[in-house]
Amino acid sequence: MGEHYFAERPDAASRRRSVDLVLPDLHLRLDTDSGMFSPDRIDPGTRILLETAPAPPAAGDLLDLGCGYGPIALTLASRSPQARVLGVDVNRRAIELAEGNANAAGLDNVRFVLGDEADPALRFDAIWSNPPIRIGKAALHDLLLTWLPRLTPAGLAHLVVQKHLGSDSLQRWLNGQGFPTERIASRSSYRVLRVAARTDAPTEGPTTP
Repeated sequence: MGEHYFAERPDAASRRRSVDLVLPDLHLRLDTDSGMFSPDRIDPGTRILLETAPAPPAAGDLLDLGCGYGPIALTLASRSPQARVLGVDVNRRAIELAEGNANAAGLDNVRFVLGDEADPALRFDAIWSNPPIRIGKAALHDLLLTWLPRLTPAGLAHLVVQKHLGSDSLQRWLNGQGFPTERIASRSSYRVLRVAARTDAPTEGPTTP
């Protein structure tokens, strides 16, 4: 990726371009830039998540965790126009682009903020994410343990993870943390995991694989 896309203020020189997100139910042209995740194309994992996960809730609060320039959040907002969609990231450049992409698409039911700016009391009926695996296992576990407990009791998260980047061990770890997790799709080495709200106390430590 060159410079880490999970830096708050990327040092990479700006090089704006655009990519097309084409799904059976929508077509969005999205502005991207250097210093963020997958700036030259829609990441295959993101596409697989958007093509295989079930329809998001029609209403309520929905979260895109690690939103980048916004393909997941904007798809959620388009598919669930009565819902309130929040995209969070640590990358300020990505947040600014995501806001511009929402405006260009005419989607007014979505907003984007840095993760620590989100209301900690907010609870989500759905969380969708192509999580930043490359931040490292401990940081990823901390991230998930920050946000997954914010699911409503009936809420579900859908995560897409490559098999060779640890999807199967992540599934086991999530189950060990008390989040019932199952694989609902598998394509091109990617796994889509469905995660339910925590039902009991964790049986493993916070960074056990």
